[in-house]
Amino acid sequence: MTPSLRLLALTAALSLASACSILPQSEPVDVYRLPVNQASHSSNPVAWSLRLNKPLASEVLAGPRIAVIPHGDVISSYKGARWSDPVPLLVRNRLLDGFQRDGRVQRLSADDSNLQADYELSGELQAFQSEYQPGGKVDVVIRYDARLVQGRSQRILSSKRFEVRQPLADTQVSAVVAGFGAASDQLARLVVNWTVAQSSQAQHQVQAKNQ
Repeated sequence: MTPSLRLLALTAALSLASACSILPQSEPVDVYRLPVNQASHSSNPVAWSLRLNKPLASEVLAGPRIAVIPHGDVISSYKGARWSDPVPLLVRNRLLDGFQRDGRVQRLSADDSNLQADYELSGELQAFQSEYQPGGKVDVVIRYDARLVQGRSQRILSSKRFEVRQPLADTQVSAVVAGFGAASDQLARLVVNWTVAQSSQAQHQVQAKNQ
């Protein structure tokens, strides 16, 4: 190799090493599951089937980021932490688990399977974040606009907004995640009871009409 070629190779190697040294290193990310603390129950099963659909969500809530509103209308996320799944999938699976633990609706499916059911539960996720309040207090806020739809006709039978607020005693990410778990437990209980009541009422109306 000629001296000029050696110099060219050395220059290229030094340039590559310099470029590699300034590349930003990826930040470690902790992946969190949504905690579940709800006990299972044994109840009389209903005769109808239910399909759960992933809720619609804004771009901010559609991904796996753990959202936080530190002040005003600013929406941010916790650095170095994310959920194990995109938030709409996380919420749907949490509700599905709530129905399974409750035990009354045993013929359950999710929108991934595209199975036909007597009723469908869908809606919009308007909030799934922690919010700083005046005085430094922090709440986990979940706001879910639920719709109960008749399976075959796709007619809306009932709709309701559910809002859950869970105060936090600590602002560490692990404590925030635990707060999301407690708030999700409460949301699941409310949505399950409402869905069972509304669907059972619709079934009674159908049966009375057919008599």
